[in-house]
Amino acid sequence: MSDLSLFEQVISSNSIYQQNEARWRFLLESYVGGELYRKGNHLTRYQLETDAEYNARLQATPLDNQCAGIISTYTSFLFRECPDRKYGSIAALPELVDFLDDADLEGRDLDSFMKEVSIWSGVFGHCWVMVSKPNIGAVTKADEIAQGVRPYVSIITPLTVIDWHWSRNAMGRYELDYLKYVEEINGNIQVIKEWTNQAITTSTVDLTEKLVLSQIVEVNGLGKIPAVISYNQRGHVRGIGVSAINDIADQQRYIYNVQSEIEQSMRMDSHPSLVKTPDTQAGIGPGSVILMPDNIDPALKPYVIQFAGGDIANFHASIEHSISAIERIANIGSVRATQATVMSGVAMETEFTLLNAKLSEMADNLELTEEQIWRLFSDYQMQPFDVEVEYPGSFAIHDTSREINDLKTASTCGSTDPRVIAAIDAKLLDWFDLDDDELAAITDKTLLNPEATVEEGEIPSTETPVNLPIQNVLNPIA
Repeated sequence: MSDLSLFEQVISSNSIYQQNEARWRFLLESYVGGELYRKGNHLTRYQLETDAEYNARLQATPLDNQCAGIISTYTSFLFRECPDRKYGSIAALPELVDFLDDADLEGRDLDSFMKEVSIWSGVFGHCWVMVSKPNIGAVTKADEIAQGVRPYVSIITPLTVIDWHWSRNAMGRYELDYLKYVEEINGNIQVIKEWTNQAITTSTVDLTEKLVLSQIVEVNGLGKIPAVISYNQRGHVRGIGVSAINDIADQQRYIYNVQSEIEQSMRMDSHPSLVKTPDTQAGIGPGSVILMPDNIDPALKPYVIQFAGGDIANFHASIEHSISAIERIANIGSVRATQATVMSGVAMETEFTLLNAKLSEMADNLELTEEQIWRLFSDYQMQPFDVEVEYPGSFAIHDTSREINDLKTASTCGSTDPRVIAAIDAKLLDWFDLDDDELAAITDKTLLNPEATVEEGEIPSTETPVNLPIQNVLNPIA
């Protein structure tokens, strides 16, 4: 095989990657924003606009980064509670503590690492997690422990995974049998790694000279590719996920262009164009002097062209409409609601339910990802896989103020049935979310009679009335 043929084979990518590369790059730019977004040239270019004018418009247009805010909102909900893990047979391994404290050998603990997995899978629709273990030629387990050798994880984004392949085994399950990704980029020099079930090939290529500088082949001692694909939401093509900001990024680009139109309109309204002959001298700025030649034709006198653009209020209304669409797509309208946003209680509950369903699906996919990571960790340590991982299954959100108002309304209905009052009290105590010690402290001070307490869900008999009027809790001043 010639050097050029070997180079082309090493840097080749599959058709699915080529079809999605531009979109993935756009999603990355939409999430990161800033200078990376400007370099993406996402403003619509005007007719006859020069490069200098276009670059000036790029620098003058601000970006309202909706994508980053939505990904941050999702992540904050997903990791509001830490996942519950039971380590089983690997609990006594000394490598476990090190892995939990520094999962990627860069100082991030496992929870922080999984947060980043959630972020990049949300941006691209999926991302890859490689579980690796250095091969230092250790003979015994004691040698590995002495030298600190253990499995570690790393994230690979879809933009760097350029080729992959699945095959169906005898049991009918699809297994990854080939993976190629760009491991390192140093200018024109790239390090490309190829994995199969039998071997690991590391190639260093020069993109300028189109040469393969070196190629190292190692035996894959694990016997399988230690890669896990983490989905935000599964797509219709194997290995391709659905991004959480797929449609939102398009709305963000639209807002970005409208912002540019606002800036241009305000600038042209404030600075009308002056039309004059070349030999007429005109100053710059308010109150400037214009010197005309003595023999100038009166028809050639300088004059101002006033720009008659669209109403800026219409531009702002268009932006507000796009932001409403973004919140509706992401199901976060009630979470980000302000005083200007009016939503009924039913509408808020419905949107909370939709958001809860979306977050639950994301959590399930993260749970599956981490289970696969622990399976590979156990394989490297030659231990049976019996790790249990459980992410929160519900992210229900309640409008507490509305619920309290409902309880207050119910308490003013005049019911004297102690069971009704006890039920309202139980709801209030559940809302306060007090533990036994905190409840006892409040009991001793003001609210409850220490000799008559009501457990949550317990209905007292009519012979033992509850001594706490509901009005005292809802209206402490009364």
